[in-house]
Amino acid sequence: MNFSSVLIGSENPKRLADYYRGLFGEPNWDEGGYTGWMIGSGGLSVGPHDEVKGKNSQPGRLILNIESDDVRSDFDRFKAAGAQVVREPYQMEGWEGWIATLSDPDDNYFQLMSPMSGEPTGD
Repeated sequence: MNFSSVLIGSENPKRLADYYRGLFGEPNWDEGGYTGWMIGSGGLSVGPHDEVKGKNSQPGRLILNIESDDVRSDFDRFKAAGAQVVREPYQMEGWEGWIATLSDPDDNYFQLMSPMSGEPTGD
């Protein structure tokens, strides 16, 4: 098996696509109301979903992790592009890597994280 992508359903997928475009640049695909980006070896896409209404009422239930060799720099870039800050970069006890938590306009959480395989970079 291979986990390949995540689809974020939204009542307003255009707003989310515009938001993520500001973070990740032009999408790799944009067709039929679905917009997607390749981030490393995984895909992130947004699109309409008839069972989704409004903002996420439990944003911590599912958190997307995006690996970054420079969490602080990417955090600053995302923040400047309009990302909503949930938690500034921090380190967990017992791990030298960094984590920063942000959210999109639908209140879906995502985190920038130092690589967990091999040696953490210690941004």
